[in-house]
Amino acid sequence: MRTYFDCIPCMIRQSLDAVRLITEDESIHEQVLREVLRMTSMADLHQTPPEMGQKIHRLIRQLTEFDDPYREMKKRFNTFALILYPKLKRIVAESLEPLETAVRLAIAGNIIDLGVKSSLKMLDVDKTIEEVLKVELDMSIFVDFKKEASTAKSILYLADNAGEIVFDRILIEQLGPERIKFAVKGGPVINDATMEDVEETGLTDFVRVISNGDDAPGTILRFCTEEFRRCFNEADLIIAKGQGNYESLSEVDKNIFFLLKAKCPVIANHLGCEVGTTVLRRQNNTYSEGITNENKGIFNKVSK
Repeated sequence: MRTYFDCIPCMIRQSLDAVRLITEDESIHEQVLREVLRMTSMADLHQTPPEMGQKIHRLIRQLTEFDDPYREMKKRFNTFALILYPKLKRIVAESLEPLETAVRLAIAGNIIDLGVKSSLKMLDVDKTIEEVLKVELDMSIFVDFKKEASTAKSILYLADNAGEIVFDRILIEQLGPERIKFAVKGGPVINDATMEDVEETGLTDFVRVISNGDDAPGTILRFCTEEFRRCFNEADLIIAKGQGNYESLSEVDKNIFFLLKAKCPVIANHLGCEVGTTVLRRQNNTYSEGITNENKGIFNKVSK
């Protein structure tokens, strides 16, 4: 997916959010803003949004000499998700279709995206869980997912955000952790999960965790390690969480299921749905901008 004009204001807002987490010094805010404006003015819009995001957040870390602006917020959401974990397990245990419920909860966890909404509150997460559990689903893509998951010998699960990874654990428990490799980012970017986050939430004791070796807010294969690319190419099934993974992998010809909340107008328009939609989409063998909603496998929008 290319970078659209409407992505640029979002990236500028995101850069200010990040630097304001580090310092209240407005001279540094101005320096970062001017450099980001300069960078975006010369950007190649044929690149995916995560490619530009990677450059912007590297610049912020370089200018501020602060390696992880979102560290404390990530810890906060990791802790909050761990508190929720027993409740999430109980919801699945009491469900008539545990795998479907686990998929719903994994997607609900994608609301923990501080790149889209830096002011996200714990209450927003609770509300999203309730909404996603009630939403009407087009079950055809879920049936495909269930079938593929039942026969896959190797599954590569691409994580998105800290805190959200606890929701991912709920789905991994249903799929069986023994055949899953859980991939996190190789370095900090926004609130994307890194090895530090999976260790903090205990996932390293539960499932095999690997790093993709890169610090883009998505999965840009040519920047990832050879080991990760080998895992990607050899996997029978790939589960890709979040908007960044959709943006960077939406044109890759692999057996990928995208699980995400459509949280911004650009992504929603690209998917052909409304902002707020809960999405389970299967990658098509031949990518097309004109694929219909019926073929994309979009869950219906959240009930009001």
